[in-house]
Parts: sequence; C-alpha cells; structure tokens
Amino acid sequence: MGRTSDAKRKILDAARSLIEERGYSALGVAEICAAAGVPKGSFYYFFASKEALALAVVDEHWAAQKRAWTRVLTGEAEPLRRLRQLFEETEAGQRAAQEGCGTVSGCLFGNLTLELSNQTEAVRGRLQEIFDAQVDMVESVVAEARERGEVAVTDPREAARAVVAQLEGQVMFAKLYNNTGRLGPLWQNCRALLGTTETTLA
Repeated sequence: MGRTSDAKRKILDAARSLIEERGYSALGVAEICAAAGVPKGSFYYFFASKEALALAVVDEHWAAQKRAWTRVLTGEAEPLRRLRQLFEETEAGQRAAQEGCGTVSGCLFGNLTLELSNQTEAVRGRLQEIFDAQVDMVESVVAEARERGEVAVTDPREAARAVVAQLEGQVMFAKLYNNTGRLGPLWQNCRALLGTTETTLA
C-alpha cells in the first residue's frame, strides 16, 4: 500500500510541476509518468484520464491555498490588515517560486483558466467554484471593513470580485514579465478599488 500511495503522490507532484512549467495541453500521460518515475499503468490505476488528473491537481492546490487564505483572512488583525497580509503572502510566494526555478509561476488557477476554460467543462466548472469561494472569503473581510467605516463600497460582493480580479491580473502580469515587482502596487490598487478611508495602512 505504501508503494501505490507513493506512486500517486509522485504523479500528482510531477503533473503539477509540468503544468506550471509548460501548461496542460502539451502534456501527455507518458511524459507525466516518465517525470514521476512510475509505469504508465500506475497512472490509470489512480486516474481515469488526464482531465481527472488535472482536477486532482486543482483540488489539491486549492485545499492548500484555502487553508492559507483562511488563516490570514479570519485572523485577529483588523480587516484591512488581513487583506494586505494576503497580498504580501501572495507576493512572497511568487518570489520564492521564482528564486527556486528562475521564473514566476503565476497562479495555477489563472493559468488553467486562460488555457482550458473553452476546452474542458469539468475543469472550467471547478475553477469557477474556486474563484467564487475566493470571492466569498474576501467579501467577508470587505463587509467587515465596511461596517467599521473603513471602506466606501456599497456592494461588498462586487468589491470582492474586483479585488480578486485585481490580484489575479497582477499575478498574471508578474508571470508575463517574469518580474515579481509587478505585484508591488497590489495594496495601493486595492485601496483605490475599496475607497479606503483609514490612513494607518498607507
């Protein structure tokens, strides 16, 4: 059992690395198995198709990201400080990835959205659910800040969508230019979107 479990782990790790490096469409099952160091038969023991593997990679990545977002956005700090910390940790994560492999990896969800949203309904639907969940989490923080009179938005839901879209867009630019400096304006752009009234987080 240990060996079969290890094979699945190797396939998932190899698939995520290859997807981040080259995208999904260009990959074949044989290449993924070769990178994982497992026989092709092991792939179909765990995954019915390459699409099923992509969904598993997405789900695993979201589980980890959701834990991180929950830790930050439900913390004890004031709401806008929590939101700023989310941006700071996003920038730090992209910078660490760049230092490790030489390039900015971008957002796995954003990358797959651009590549697959018109190709596979199952992946598109799962990504929609994830982005909706991200908006839910940010909306709670924006609504709390609104109650405190710290932002000037009238619709926290739409404001949260704008914040998530801005975050995704800045990460995409960082990937395009291979420059994490593109993430520097995140917080100031967010303050402008929300119409912040407080001054302590300038």
